[in-house]
Amino acid sequence: MGFIAWIVVGAVAGFIANQVMGSSEGLLMMIGLGIVGGIVGGFVATSLLKIGSVDGVNPESIAIATLGAIGVIFVARSLQRSGRMGRRS
Repeated sequence: MGFIAWIVVGAVAGFIANQVMGSSEGLLMMIGLGIVGGIVGGFVATSLLKIGSVDGVNPESIAIATLGAIGVIFVARSLQRSGRMGRRS
């Protein structure tokens, strides 16, 4: 997938994931979460589950990236609550 397509899918997926998870991240963080979610979701879907593909701006790619972004947000929140992330000295 081209760089621009990753940004578009990441932006859409990050926005949807933020709405679902009730996050209030900024625009850049939202796009970043969506892109990371797309990578994670794409890997899980294609390599482990042998379903779907993340190969363009289409509903399937957005759904996979959104599920991945939701997973990334969930893991980040879990790590923050357990004190492993976000600790300030």
